[in-house]
Amino acid sequence: MAHIPTFFSKPKYKRFHYSPRYYDEQKEDLDQRIRQIEAEMGVEHGKAYIPKIRKGQMGSYVNKYRKRQSRQSNLRLFVIILILSFGAWLLFFR
Repeated sequence: MAHIPTFFSKPKYKRFHYSPRYYDEQKEDLDQRIRQIEAEMGVEHGKAYIPKIRKGQMGSYVNKYRKRQSRQSNLRLFVIILILSFGAWLLFFR
């Protein structure tokens, strides 16, 4: 029988079934033990984090971005007003 749309039936829920392709339980256990031992010894896992963005650098970027967007917006508005005024001049004075 063909699929006939009905107003009273509820749609079936789609389920997401995820099964990892590669899983090594021994490796996961080893990594977990290494992290625990490093945490107990006070050693960070991997290299120490050194931020590349200095304090205040991001704020100045945001200010520059806003200023640039404001200039672009003002220029766009000026061009639109110029085109509309030229069109009005053609309609009324020619």
